[in-house]
Amino acid sequence: MNYIYPENLKARPMMWFWSLKNFVVLVVLALIAVVCLIHLHKIAPSVAVLVYGFLTISVDEATILDFLKYAVRYFITTQQEYEWR
Repeated sequence: MNYIYPENLKARPMMWFWSLKNFVVLVVLALIAVVCLIHLHKIAPSVAVLVYGFLTISVDEATILDFLKYAVRYFITTQQEYEWR
């Protein structure tokens, strides 16, 4: 028998462009959004699911949401230190 192992055994499990946890959340939210779209005729949950799906796309162990968090932390919430010599 031949077994196929991932290259990095310590990496998080991935499903296409998302981590497995984000993929499961995305599928559940998509099902809820479809039910809301059919019964309530509201498109806002579907848009929210699409935005969440876009923000959680993973590239090299980092998501777009992580990048935005780092940018907000760097530019807005943390104080920058400057040393003059």
